[in-house]
Amino acid sequence: MSTITEVVAVVGTCAPERASFARRFAEHTDRSLHTAARIAMSPDPVDEALSLAPWSGDRGAVIEFPPTVPPTEIIGRFAEPDSPARLVGITCVVDATHIVDDLLREDYVVQRFSSGRVHRARALATATQVEYASTIVMAGWEQLSTPDLSLMMALVSALAPRARLQLHPFQGIAREVPVPQPDAQDRPGWICLLNDDHAPHMTDDRVSAIRYQSTRLFHPVRLRRLLDEELERGAFGTVLRSVGFCRLATRPGTTAHWEHVGSMFSLPPVAVDEDLGADDEMLAVGQDIAFIGLDVDAAALTRALDDACLTDEEFAAGPVVWRTLSDPFPAWATA
Repeated sequence: MSTITEVVAVVGTCAPERASFARRFAEHTDRSLHTAARIAMSPDPVDEALSLAPWSGDRGAVIEFPPTVPPTEIIGRFAEPDSPARLVGITCVVDATHIVDDLLREDYVVQRFSSGRVHRARALATATQVEYASTIVMAGWEQLSTPDLSLMMALVSALAPRARLQLHPFQGIAREVPVPQPDAQDRPGWICLLNDDHAPHMTDDRVSAIRYQSTRLFHPVRLRRLLDEELERGAFGTVLRSVGFCRLATRPGTTAHWEHVGSMFSLPPVAVDEDLGADDEMLAVGQDIAFIGLDVDAAALTRALDDACLTDEEFAAGPVVWRTLSDPFPAWATA
């Protein structure tokens, strides 16, 4: 029977810190190291990682991934039945001094191929790598005061409440505990919030984690005004991450995926009511969104979101009238 190689994936948008940790971790645990520079030479870095991993045999491998690769893709591909390697952990390396700035950045990480380039928003890459990590390593923490370090660790813990937190560099590197990594994950803090199961290891009074729910649909014009004129300029505090599901009154039969990090926002459709089977559940009847940030005024944010929903009179008018409302959001492509 062939050996299934155990792999620890190392991710992070700060390349020097990520590479330094991956090298030290591989040396400390006596695993083979495959660097991001090596696997990024392939048009499909995950496929390259899967082909290299078996050469490590029983030793296991540390594979450093470029930030253009979503962690969900790593998890999913390694979980396939014919995978020659087993993912036992995802370690995300973050710069403790810049984590907030990284979540607010508007630039892109780029992977270049002979046939073109792949672009991924750096803020989104940072957020999702933290959220899906089993271990989060904080580099550069020595530059922070004790209160600031506590705040940053609480923020990371809110984003990924089920991840272990470690500081780097440090004297010893804890061996990654093998943990099954199925393709459907419940690690992200926003999923925990929507499941009423958000229990971060570290907390701070300045770190906010809020769940917003409403059966009323959003009025598109008022929602756009809320996003552009209030949320983005920090009217309720610094909302760094918000994710969930929502509905626009002009598109009442479709559930959209609310995806926001820093100043970036998207609202793609994810489910259509008429396509649901008899045993399928709706992702959301109205709004179900998780908000994570610093110094957030939960009451003010909730009031603003309520004001962006349909009023009693608008709601009573019904879907035929809702569809005639002005809608500034981009049209959704339909099959």
